Amino acid sequence: MGKSVSARRAGMSIVAVGLLATVAACGGSGSKGAREGADGGSAAPDRGGVALSPVAALLSAEKSTNAADSARVESTTTMGSTMSMTATGSVGWSDGLRGTLTLTYTGGALADAMRKMGATSMEARYLPDAYYARMGDAFAAQAGGKHWIRYPYDALAKLGGGSGAYMKDQMQNSTPNQSVKMLLASGDVRKVGEETVRGKETTHYSGKVDLADFASRSSSLSAAQLADMKKQLEQAGVSSETIDIWVGDDDLLVKKVEKGQTANGTFTQTVHYSDYGAGVSVQTPPAGDTADFTELLRKQPKTR
Repeated sequence: MGKSVSARRAGMSIVAVGLLATVAACGGSGSKGAREGADGGSAAPDRGGVALSPVAALLSAEKSTNAADSARVESTTTMGSTMSMTATGSVGWSDGLRGTLTLTYTGGALADAMRKMGATSMEARYLPDAYYARMGDAFAAQAGGKHWIRYPYDALAKLGGGSGAYMKDQMQNSTPNQSVKMLLASGDVRKVGEETVRGKETTHYSGKVDLADFASRSSSLSAAQLADMKKQLEQAGVSSETIDIWVGDDDLLVKKVEKGQTANGTFTQTVHYSDYGAGVSVQTPPAGDTADFTELLRKQPKTR
């Protein structure tokens, strides 16, 4: 019984951390408030020989990337000694977040835990109302033979307090141009220079973002939820992020790097985007092979 409970608990924790990390790779809140704030700026001038200001250029990039509807994503993420992870796949955002990514844990405590469960990679599927993770056979043997875990965003929001509510808001309104919106909302944007990224000519921009302030500007959270989220960020040792983005001549986001400090060490994520507009098809995993996160949670023994 002890091993069964430990396997289920470890699997659920790994997926939850992976979910939080890959949210950043896919993008975040595309809420009405964030879009209205961006649209309120002055229109970017014509490119014909006219140098765009950083804000005007980012306004154009925000709109173009948002309108592209889908993209291929390749990311690497590290969170102190907790984990290092890669994610590859495609996501779409025309009607809520949809997509499939392969997550591979390459180092840290979570990679060690995954090895004990027989696999360091898992498939993640994102649908508008829930996130699905396919675990290995070792986990399925301890979960009634079911390989998939379903994480309803509503349930995660209730369990996570303010940060859970914000995560739900992000997941259901997600676009890869989240980092562009964050820089626009920060008031701290500078052009670094022209650089080539994977053979593509880009312009590099950088800035520092206060996360709690951005959440208050861009999400639909209540005042109580925002206060709860701010408290949770403080407890996690998180206050701000440095964001660097690279935008191509077609005004589409090519690369982003986010860096910040947490109580558990440095968080760093690098993401490359390509193949904008390619179709994304995602199917809900078979019900008979899927365990609901809330049901698994109810089966865990209560701890004192």
